[in-house]
This record gives sequence, structure tokens and C-alpha cells, in this order.
Amino acid sequence: MKDPTEQPMSRRARLRVQTSDEIKAIALRQMADGGPGAISLRAIARDMGMTAGAIYSYFATRDDLLTTLIGDLYGSLVETAEAARDALPQDDPGGRIQAWAYAVRSWALAHPEGFRLIYGDPVPGYQEPADSPGKAAGLRACTGLVGLVAAAWPTARAAAPAGRDYGWDDFDPGLVGHVREEFPELPPQAVALTLRVWGRMHGLMALELYGHLSPLIGAPATVYRDEMDALIASLGLSAS
Repeated sequence: MKDPTEQPMSRRARLRVQTSDEIKAIALRQMADGGPGAISLRAIARDMGMTAGAIYSYFATRDDLLTTLIGDLYGSLVETAEAARDALPQDDPGGRIQAWAYAVRSWALAHPEGFRLIYGDPVPGYQEPADSPGKAAGLRACTGLVGLVAAAWPTARAAAPAGRDYGWDDFDPGLVGHVREEFPELPPQAVALTLRVWGRMHGLMALELYGHLSPLIGAPATVYRDEMDALIASLGLSAS
């Protein structure tokens, strides 16, 4: 519901938002046509009939554009996954894992360049700032995945292959601090399991997005569903 106290945007502000959105859309088209190194503010300005000076008033550098673009895309992806997860009750951990996976795959198929920008192709010369919105969204996604495994852990710890005996020093200290704050009862083995769950969710999806599955199978969704069913079963769960 719209906040009745919210002031409407001015025409100038609306035009600025529309122009920023167009700049980001063209950047993704550039990446689709020529790879991540093809993103260029000057080329975008020519495409839009703008001067270089005008486009730099929106994004001072190519890296500023990339930082905003990655933050927007990653935020959209996480919101989509969280909404799918939260549509199912908390006492259905298998269903929530399945819903998260299917939502991420659907988002990736709808935004293939966005998926590649977040998870795949590094942009030459680009270093994402430590305080970027994309890093915040990545931490939110990681927290969501750890939460899924935490909910499944009472069953998964007995059903899933144990693997090696992990310790907290096996993981990034920033990740460890966040996990231990959010999930104080969770052991290091559960974090390792989270990474394995993430790998199984993304493996076939990445192969599909990069065009490696289509020559081999007519319906990639079928093999992805089978893989997610096997993943959920390996955790001792079922999806309702």
C-alpha cells in the first residue's frame, strides 16, 4: 500500500530514474553482445544521443555504473528467492530449499546477462568496493542459504555425507563472524554443507546459462528438477 505521506517524484527526478534505467539496460546489452569488457559509458552515450559529459552526470565512471548495476541485479535476485522461500511455511525446509532453487533458476533465465555479471564473467579492471550494495546482497543471499541449511540441519546432519571434519578456521573470517552471530548453534560442518547445497543449485544452472546443456538435452528443467529432488532427499527431507 502506498504511503499517503510520501511525496510524488518531480518530473525531473522521474526522468533521471528513467535515464539511469536506460543506461543500465544498454550496458547489459553491450555485455550480451561483446562480453563484460564491452561495457563503455561513451558507447552508451552515443547510443542514447547524449554527450559524454551528460552521461557522466549519471555515472562518473564505468565502475560506478557496474557497482550500481550489480547491486540492483543481486538485490532483485535475492528478493525473488526470499519471496519464493517465504511463500512456504517454516516447517517445510525441503520445500523452501526447492522454492529458493527454482526461483533463482527462473530469475537467471529471465536475466542471463545479470546472472553472468553476478556469478560468472569478471569485468576486466573492475574491483567491487567493499561497501558496495552488491556485496551486501551477496551476504544476504549467503545468510538465506545458511538459514535454509540451519532449518534442515536436525535431519541433514544424520542424512548427508559428513565429509571431512571442518573447523571455523577453514572459512573466511567475515563469513564465520556473520554465521556465528546469526546462527550461534550451527557447527562448521553445516557451513560446509551450505556451500555444497549452493554448488548443486548453481552447477546445472550455470551450464544451462552458458549454453552447455541445450545441445545435450531438450528440457534442461527436467534434469534440474531431478537434481533438486536428489539434493533434498540427500538431506533426509522431502518437498511438499
